[in-house]
Amino acid sequence: MRVLRGMRFLADLAERETDHLNESQKQGWVAMDPFSQLILAISVTSFFTFQWLFHRISPWMSTRISPGFLSLSDKQKVEWNSRTVSTFHAMLVGIFCLCILFFDDPVNEDPVWGDPTLVKTNVAITTGYLISDLLLIFYYWKAIGDKFFVVHHLAALYAYYYVLGQGMLPYFANFRLLAEFSTPCVNQRWFFEVLGYPKSSRPNMVNGVAMAVVFFLVRIAVMPVYYSRMYAVYGTEAFYLVPWGGRVAWICSSICLDIMNIMWMHKIARGCYKVLRSARQSKAEAPQENGKTD
Repeated sequence: MRVLRGMRFLADLAERETDHLNESQKQGWVAMDPFSQLILAISVTSFFTFQWLFHRISPWMSTRISPGFLSLSDKQKVEWNSRTVSTFHAMLVGIFCLCILFFDDPVNEDPVWGDPTLVKTNVAITTGYLISDLLLIFYYWKAIGDKFFVVHHLAALYAYYYVLGQGMLPYFANFRLLAEFSTPCVNQRWFFEVLGYPKSSRPNMVNGVAMAVVFFLVRIAVMPVYYSRMYAVYGTEAFYLVPWGGRVAWICSSICLDIMNIMWMHKIARGCYKVLRSARQSKAEAPQENGKTD
């Protein structure tokens, strides 16, 4: 009997909360639902976590992994810590992104209005990181200030508003996070450069080839898949339910980002080719210096 009374009490309480919410909506305002509160909490937690990683964990870990960190200038240490945090974020959301692409059937079946629960969680983590990174960019502007990154972060936050606030376009928002897998190699290239590794050194060459391959796979090779899904939903009822702002944030940003990706891929491929060619020439010249011939 006590259990039944408890269940009735909870049911009555839920009914009163629902009536209160409906009445509030009639009066012109909407209370934040529990899931939105959770997403907000994840974003805030993400923000403070990445700040903690930047200020505490990265310096502590870097001094133990790479002794060369201590010899860097203050500006270089700021960028080092920023790139360390960037690498951690990229791997975290990238792995989460793959899990969603492979196992989240509602999002894959309905790319515009599928259940965005997991995607919202991933985007909330990225939102916290972007706001944290923006704060660091402004605070350490002389060391890591970059107008391009400011525009990039603000544009991404604008697009993520439609995912977090209205739950639309979860498949496409998540698909874009695949690009994060190229970030660790890009950051590692900078680490090798600031530590004084020659471009022709084996670690630098291996990382350069990996960067070119990964960049191509996650930013260029996936374009047909992305735009074929976009074309499949274009003009459908689900498409026209997306407001104009959401369509602009989705289509225009995708085209602009991919134009830049193609330009970057061209530069990366040329750089990779030059390094490999110079390394091959160096090997070919080495026997002649020793007075030997093939």
